Amino acid sequence: MRYPEDLVKAIEVVLEHNIWRRRQTINLIAAENVMSPLAELVYLNDLMGRYAEGTVGKRYYRGVKYVDVLEEVLSRGFSEVLQAKYVDVRPISGTIANLAAFHGLAPEGGTIASLPTRAGGHISHNQVGGPKALKFKVVELPWDLENFNIDVDKARRVIEESKPNVVVLGASLYLFPHPIREISEAARSVGSYVLHDSAHVFGLIVGKRFPNPLLEGADVTTSSTHKTFPGPQGGLIASNLGQEANESISKAVFPAFTSNYHMHRYIATYVTLVEMREFGEQYADQIVRNAKALAEALHARGFNVVADHLGFTKTHQVAVDVSKQGGGELASKLLEDANIITNKNMLPWDKSAVKPSGIRLGVQEVTRWGMREGDMVEIAEFIKRVLIDGVEPKKVAEQVAEFRRQFLEVKYGYDIDREIGLKILDSVGIRLA
Repeated sequence: MRYPEDLVKAIEVVLEHNIWRRRQTINLIAAENVMSPLAELVYLNDLMGRYAEGTVGKRYYRGVKYVDVLEEVLSRGFSEVLQAKYVDVRPISGTIANLAAFHGLAPEGGTIASLPTRAGGHISHNQVGGPKALKFKVVELPWDLENFNIDVDKARRVIEESKPNVVVLGASLYLFPHPIREISEAARSVGSYVLHDSAHVFGLIVGKRFPNPLLEGADVTTSSTHKTFPGPQGGLIASNLGQEANESISKAVFPAFTSNYHMHRYIATYVTLVEMREFGEQYADQIVRNAKALAEALHARGFNVVADHLGFTKTHQVAVDVSKQGGGELASKLLEDANIITNKNMLPWDKSAVKPSGIRLGVQEVTRWGMREGDMVEIAEFIKRVLIDGVEPKKVAEQVAEFRRQFLEVKYGYDIDREIGLKILDSVGIRLA
């Protein structure tokens, strides 16, 4: 078969990307991860082209009996892990999960209290994102720079005065657990719900290295399934609320925000959940160790690592003020040229999201590739050569690629059994020579 030239070029781009990202770069984007070989294989299935509008046992389409089995077992699995009465795995992203929860819990024109983006709040919590589209009013939770966390006393006053329908905890830049118990008490006193966005720390929660928000007092937790929880891109909502509130959230998921749930991800998500039941504590523990080691190594090399007086971090993330190195935009570009992938990030003292002073680093993916504390020292040295020593990034890129060749096998997950692999490929009409 002869493929058109433009198709050949497009395929080559994908192949080049795969090799670059998986064999030559150090990926420190805090919002990404890689699936295990088994999860990636089962991600290839017929459900990628199917619909199943509705809920288990109450669908609008036929041909969904196997979908019901998958959705039910996946929801039950997360319910057990999170000790939640209600779990909805239909949201296709963490942002959709947030919007559905807001829509289900707050009336039209309601009020949300959340952190601003400069203090780590995600755009789906703020006036620039989904709440604006839903016409919600957003009030800011105050930030305590010294403790690099929510200012509990001031937050209590904000909650008492504004009486928001939903108080949002959890963050996009998330170094330390938020004071869920204290904020929940204040919210409960004025009849507010507390939603914890667990997207970044979900794998640490499942791995028991971060507090379970539902056990700390949150009414609802939302998450994506592809950050510290190393599954396919997707979202979920979990709660211990009553039936009426849960049904309101469910109706927000469908028909308000989704019609196609991207169901081919269900089995890959379940594989990842089972992997996390077996390897999750070990994986989460190493993530936290690696983040601490990276922060300490960067600090020792002259970087202004945020929250040094607090021990830098208790999650997978490290925040670095690179103002002296040209700011987040320039620093992240130089590092990319050196095969080190990061993102620029606002810090609490920043005014511009376009030209912030910080970069955000996450170690969950490099940990998945088998890196440990000593390797974090190597990574810190690479970063120093580029941003402090001024070494040509392309020279460092070659060294990074050489270093990366030691780590080409995904850890803390399942490999592919040949017999199962061939059966899966055959079931979708792919026959190997």
